[in-house]
Amino acid sequence: MAYVDIEGIIDHLDSDIKRVLEDALKNYGIKEPIDRNQLFREFKRSVGRKCSNQEHVPDHLVNK
Repeated sequence: MAYVDIEGIIDHLDSDIKRVLEDALKNYGIKEPIDRNQLFREFKRSVGRKCSNQEHVPDHLVNK
């Protein structure tokens, strides 16, 4: 099994994740304006509470 740096991956994909989170809320029916930066910070905090920074993932999910 490989280790991945969850926080690093999220930070690397921040602009894409911000857009996806915002789109998901809109698709869910939330019409109010959303501060995408605040939403992203809360998402990162939530991930940090549920996952350790270094997570095991099966080798077949990691390409080098």
